[in-house]
Amino acid sequence: MGRSRRTIPEELLLLALDPTTGTTAQPQSLDLGLAGAQLVELALAGRIAPDGDRIAVVMPRPTGDPTLDSALELLRRRGSPVRAVHWIGGPRLGLRQIYLSHLERCGMVHAVAGQMCGVLPTTRYQATETAISRDIRARLDSAIRTGVPPDPRTAALAALAHAVGLGKHLYPGNEGRSSRSRLRDLIRHDPMGGLVAHAVMDVQNGVAAQPRRNPTAQAGSRQPTAAMSMQPRRGSMARVAAH
Repeated sequence: MGRSRRTIPEELLLLALDPTTGTTAQPQSLDLGLAGAQLVELALAGRIAPDGDRIAVVMPRPTGDPTLDSALELLRRRGSPVRAVHWIGGPRLGLRQIYLSHLERCGMVHAVAGQMCGVLPTTRYQATETAISRDIRARLDSAIRTGVPPDPRTAALAALAHAVGLGKHLYPGNEGRSSRSRLRDLIRHDPMGGLVAHAVMDVQNGVAAQPRRNPTAQAGSRQPTAAMSMQPRRGSMARVAAH
């Protein structure tokens, strides 16, 4: 898989990055969303496929993306299909920082060192390639505005943006209510994106114990809530002001 195309985890992170403050919106649920976005990207690359509410490896050949290939290898080692909700809810220490560092190496963001309360070191990330972020946002806006079914990548990105709670970040206030509703409705246009988005919401809501019979049947019926069952992430991510 070439690097000319931005991956869905990268695009989700750029959507969440506030261009003014250098912080990320919805940091805890975003961690779940990045893990889910990896699944969608691997599915689009033909490496995995949904099997009910589970994920099965169908082609273990590496994609050429180190972070995606690490996830693919972990899935392969499971030996049998794994429930999406269990995969997404597993520990993903440092995943957000890995993608922030990658975007920095690609020149799409730059790190700004600072301090919290004058003592704790922090790092904020400012977007440098704002045209890329505008292009990503424009794809979502177009899908919402026109009502034309989006391409699978945009549909999956919309589903994940809704699942991690970016709707209020992207379309704030009462004037953004209809756009948030339409963003939620885009979840139905991509089965894999819908499966993963519902798994992200299930982990946040603490209802991961029971299998979902039809992960796309009630696409618009549930809103993402605060990450009630999440424990604070540890490791290098905890020191990043993208929190």
